[in-house]
Amino acid sequence: MTPAERVTRLQQQVTIVMSYGNITAMTVNNGGNPATHFGRQMKKERLARGWSLREFSAHTGINIGHASRIENGKRPPTEKVATACDAAFPGRKGWFTEYYEELRGWSEVPASFKSWPEYEDKAASLRDWSPSIMTGLLQTEDYARALLTTLPGASADSIAARLASRMERQRRVLLRDEPPSAWFVVDELSLYRLVGSADTMAAQLRHVLEVAAMPKVIVQVLPAVAHPVNASGFLMADDAVWIEHAASGYVFTDEETVAALAMRFDSLRAECYRASESLRMIGRLAETWTSGVNPLTRTPTAGTA
Repeated sequence: MTPAERVTRLQQQVTIVMSYGNITAMTVNNGGNPATHFGRQMKKERLARGWSLREFSAHTGINIGHASRIENGKRPPTEKVATACDAAFPGRKGWFTEYYEELRGWSEVPASFKSWPEYEDKAASLRDWSPSIMTGLLQTEDYARALLTTLPGASADSIAARLASRMERQRRVLLRDEPPSAWFVVDELSLYRLVGSADTMAAQLRHVLEVAAMPKVIVQVLPAVAHPVNASGFLMADDAVWIEHAASGYVFTDEETVAALAMRFDSLRAECYRASESLRMIGRLAETWTSGVNPLTRTPTAGTA
């Protein structure tokens, strides 16, 4: 039975009782999933103390918005959140951490309700593919800002928050004391697609070269050829995969999905230019963008100094 079929079976049941050692959780067929039990218990303890979300944030250090989304079942808990809850609610005797650990190992938890940073932050290896645009881990601040401003209805505050989060993620993953070995497959089309200005593109491509010079990083360019991963990009962290679509992101940890996507990533690498050829191409295009010429249309582009 596939993970999707198991989830369907779960949703068809009226009541499910799960026993995890000394943990018993009950869920009802209300369109939710067992992972939301954590958020309900967090809210229950907060209200029992008469705390507002702001007061809860002050006691735990958990962001108000993030806490609200966990309580409402819109975001998964993380190890940090579980630890903070156990410290704030000692009467539960470590329930939040224990439940969180059991939740991580339960195969029925939907892929949309797993926390990707917890896999990424501990990964020894990363394999990253992004179609059409530069992947988030390689983006410069100006390039990322230009992309974020294209989101319909995005406010200045939301853009600033997402930009800060993206830059912090790069520092957390690529610049930590023991960074993972990282293999980036860059879509050739992303080297030609104008994002922001010509200056932005030139700086972005130079930045990719700088990252590629790191000891544990390999960057290869996939030429504009047919390939089996057109629908979305994906990022592999050891034995977990993050797939992001227009509406949401999903974390898959089942062996069948991870193995299938690992094979697809290898098929992409097999079609790539060699690493040395890829870097020479990126360098050439960086010079073209610097000159103020769009390398795709060969016409002058506004935005150069």
